[in-house]
Amino acid sequence: MPKAPKTETTSGVVPFDLPVELALARPVTEVPPEAPGRWFEPKVDGWRCCLRTGRDARLFSRHGTDLSQAFSDIVAAAAGLPDAVLDGELLAVRPDGTLAFGLLQTRAGGRGPRPREGFQTQIAAFDLLAEGSRDLRALPLGERRAGLLAVLPAGGAIWPLPTTDSPDQAKGWFGSLGGGIEGCVVKSSARPYRGGHRSDWLKYRVKDSVSAVILGITPAATPASQSAVLGLPGSDGRLRAVGVSLPLPAALRAHLATRLRPTGRGLAELPGTVGGLPGSAPVRYQPVEPTTVVDIEVDAGQQEYGRYRHRPRVLRLRADLEANDLAPR
Repeated sequence: MPKAPKTETTSGVVPFDLPVELALARPVTEVPPEAPGRWFEPKVDGWRCCLRTGRDARLFSRHGTDLSQAFSDIVAAAAGLPDAVLDGELLAVRPDGTLAFGLLQTRAGGRGPRPREGFQTQIAAFDLLAEGSRDLRALPLGERRAGLLAVLPAGGAIWPLPTTDSPDQAKGWFGSLGGGIEGCVVKSSARPYRGGHRSDWLKYRVKDSVSAVILGITPAATPASQSAVLGLPGSDGRLRAVGVSLPLPAALRAHLATRLRPTGRGLAELPGTVGGLPGSAPVRYQPVEPTTVVDIEVDAGQQEYGRYRHRPRVLRLRADLEANDLAPR
C-alpha cells in the first residue's frame, strides 16, 4: 500500500499533520528494577499504529502507510470516539482471546474485513498525542495516560493497555494471550512524548529473538531445504551477514516468494564461518534486494567474528518493518 502524504487533516481539528512520527523504544536485555515514576506496559504482538479517532477517523502504520481501507472495521469503531490521536498496537484477536500476529498480514494489499475470517481486529492504545485541537505531546506521560482513559470507553475494540509500577507484575504478563505478550515496555510517567529514537522508552523481550534482513536464499535440491542468508546493520549502518537460517517452513516460503526480488547478479559466496563453525565450506547463495525483514530466534551471544553460534530459526515475516528500522548491533 502506498504511503500517505503528510497533509493537513480534513476537519482541521487535529493540531498537527498526520501521519506523525511515533516514539521508538530501545531494546534492553533485562527488566529494569522498580523506581519512582517508572512504569511497565505489556509488549503486545501486533503492528504499531497511529489512530485518529472521531468523524474523520484514519489509521496509519508506523511508517505512515494509510491502513484505513484494510482495517475499515477499526476506523468504524474509531469514528464513534471523540476527536483524538492515539498511539498503540493493532492486534488480531482470535475468538479465544489469544493474539495472532500473522493474521494481520491477510489484510495486506488493502483488503478489508472478510466474512468468517476467524479473528477480530482491536487497538491496544497506550498514549494520547492529541485531544481535539490540543497537542498533548509536551505533557508528562502521566497526564496523557489520564486523558487516554477518559477518551476510551470500556469494552470496545479500542482499549487502553494496562500499566503497572511493579516489575514483578509485568513479568507475570509474559507469555499470556497465547504468547502474544512477549515482554514489556518501560517508560517514565514524567516524560513528554518524543518521536523516533529521541524517546527514553525501553523494550524488553522475553524470547531471545531479533529482526533481521534477508540478504539471499541458498540453492537447494528441494524447496524444503532452502535457507535464508540473514543480515543485520553494523555500527556503520551497513548490512552484514550474521548467519544462515535453518530450512524455511513451507508457509513462510510461500509468503517470501511474492516479496523477494533477486538482484540479477549470479550466486555470491560468504565464508563458511557465517553458516557454521570455523572450517565449514563457503556459503553460496542467490542475493536478493535487502528489503524483507523477518523475526529470527537466535542464541544469546555471538562469536567474536560476528555471527550466531547456531543457525537461527526464522519465525515469521515482518511486513510492518523496513530494513532501515533495525538498530545497529
